[in-house]
Amino acid sequence: MSGFRILAGLGIGLLSSIACAQTPPPTTGAGLDQSLIDTRHEIPAMPPPTAKHDVTETFFGNAVHDPYRWLEDADAPAVKQWIAEQNAYTEKVMDGFADAKAIAKRVGELALTSTQQFDPDIVGGTLFYMRQTPPQPQAALVAQAWPNGKARVLVDPNAMAGTPAITDFWPSPDGKYVAYGTAEGGNEETTIHFIEVATDKALPDALPHAGGGTTPQALVWDASGKGVTYVRLPSGVPSDQSQFNAALYHHGLGSDANNDTLEFGKGLSKVAEYTLLGSADGRHAAALVHAGDGAPDAVYLRNGNGPWKRALGTEANVRAASEVNQGAAWDGDRLLVIAYQDAPRGKLLALDANGQSKALVPQGEWAMHSVAPIKGGFLITEVRGPDWRVQQYSSAGKFVRTVSLPENGIGVGTIASGAGSTRALITYSGWTIPARWAEYDGANGTLKTVFEVEPAADYSKVVTYRLDATSKDGTKVPVTVIAMKGVTPNGARPTILYGYGGFGITTAPRFLGSNLAWLERGGVYAVANIRGGGEFGEGWHADGMLGKKQNVFDDFYAAAQALVQQHWTNPAHLGILGGSNGGLLMGAALTQHSSEYRAVVSLVGIYDMLRVELWPNGQYNISEYGTVTKQPDFEWLRAYSPLQNVKPGTAYPAVLLITGVNDPRVAPWQSRKFAAALQAATTSKDPVLLLTRMNEGHGVTASFSQRVGNAAAAMAFFAQELGLPSQALEHAE
Repeated sequence: MSGFRILAGLGIGLLSSIACAQTPPPTTGAGLDQSLIDTRHEIPAMPPPTAKHDVTETFFGNAVHDPYRWLEDADAPAVKQWIAEQNAYTEKVMDGFADAKAIAKRVGELALTSTQQFDPDIVGGTLFYMRQTPPQPQAALVAQAWPNGKARVLVDPNAMAGTPAITDFWPSPDGKYVAYGTAEGGNEETTIHFIEVATDKALPDALPHAGGGTTPQALVWDASGKGVTYVRLPSGVPSDQSQFNAALYHHGLGSDANNDTLEFGKGLSKVAEYTLLGSADGRHAAALVHAGDGAPDAVYLRNGNGPWKRALGTEANVRAASEVNQGAAWDGDRLLVIAYQDAPRGKLLALDANGQSKALVPQGEWAMHSVAPIKGGFLITEVRGPDWRVQQYSSAGKFVRTVSLPENGIGVGTIASGAGSTRALITYSGWTIPARWAEYDGANGTLKTVFEVEPAADYSKVVTYRLDATSKDGTKVPVTVIAMKGVTPNGARPTILYGYGGFGITTAPRFLGSNLAWLERGGVYAVANIRGGGEFGEGWHADGMLGKKQNVFDDFYAAAQALVQQHWTNPAHLGILGGSNGGLLMGAALTQHSSEYRAVVSLVGIYDMLRVELWPNGQYNISEYGTVTKQPDFEWLRAYSPLQNVKPGTAYPAVLLITGVNDPRVAPWQSRKFAAALQAATTSKDPVLLLTRMNEGHGVTASFSQRVGNAAAAMAFFAQELGLPSQALEHAE
């Protein structure tokens, strides 16, 4: 079972999947809140002034001024007052947007699809998955006998106090029990619970401090089904150490979690992150461990109740983090692993239970993304830029066939399968295709749709175009342009360009959903597959990390220029969007090329690269970004760090920054400091707005209404600033 709602979700659905809003007020209309934000303050006429209290630090002989450091203290009364005043100012400005209510209404309508299902897992003859029916706040955990059983809700967080989110789930090898994680308020602090499937009986066991946020949650069952090995963060340590030094602990069902025993990982790395995989029968387990988000995995194997033994070192360049690419899976008694050593697009290895490795499938023209076993072989999901496919191979690594999925415009998600059956559930969606589950039979190559979401509108008139932008160093960067049929380049289309570019995360085609509200009025939406992601393999990622991070920003700028050169838009009608690492991208874009964009929406972004590693998750990011404690790293970080590159007297574009006070991944003060600097520096009349959500975090566990609320706010901002027509195309003059 893989983690879901990851960072990449902060954009591919553009506005419909963005999530970091506060708990909404009572709903109206179709059960959706139509207000943009929920603040109830006296509205000031101008941005609130921000005091400067300069602090100077010296890095390798370079003095760096930090006049807004006082905004880092979230508990200070002055900072709380400043946040309230900023929210009030944002409300004042956005209340003046003539189309805001109409946009919010349409975004809400489009979000009301039929029931959604995701993250299937077939274990012990039972299909487990998550299910959500909009506007239900959170998804419930469901089970049904596979393939024709009746669905039954096992855990419904919507019936629980506080409406927590289910963060992940792990069935026992025989399907008798399911472990599942919960978290509340956006902080992602996970507690693991257990339920008996046949009786719906909740077990008394509860495992707190089970990862989440800085370090991923992970769990693997014993073969007996009577115990689990899981990731646990330390307890009883100072708060500034509570997010570090994760290790693996063993818990026996029915025992006190306080007595759980350390099994593996103590002292391995302060920033250790684990992916745990169990074989179908539970006799074998794998731990793929990396020291920080940008680092490769070491692979450890365990047979039965024996010790963990290292099978592959980091030199193999395995990158199988469950939140990124599902690059490893058990196939009977062997572990299939995608490795990138001397193969930047990936090669497939097979490790036996003793750790002996064998090459199965060599590197090809497409990049390997994930692997899933089926009877008699396995399936490999591959990606090349914006295109995805699934290839079937025999157990010996011989190519069998390409699965007959749509050739363009889709992204492949989870594949639920096992070595004991030729059948697999392949999940996918596309720009105009809501989520689908297709049952694939590897015995004869047939593909049958067994589930699909019914959209709330007609997407058949949406068309896509492909551009190749040329980056500064000559690298070709794919750009997908999406518009309604009949909307052609005229040099001034209101256009939103999305990018991410980091951590090897692949920006895949995903259902447009509420974005149709933008396209219906003649707007254009574009997605750039820039370096730093995994669209062309690990080499594409490596060329956008550490000292090569500027390539990411150059690629994005090239994509923007391609939209202008191909006459889709111009700087006066071009907006840009990103979140998290993509928020860093937004900060770099607007400070490096401020005159090339008219509006910027940036969510939970990183802007002060010289202090990011002082926040716990920043330590985990050092392997991706670098560290100010080393001079070469400092030089490149200082060169692009958005906060340090804000220039007074510059006419900056309109900016909307959104953050959540409970964010465990990116410090909310990053947005506060950047907003203050931009407000003080800009000479334009375009607003610089900061919206702080009071009961959310990084968006990973956000509720349905929170996601829709942020979608409406962001789209209304773009509509106002980019001049989106106020009526749909069929009614426009």
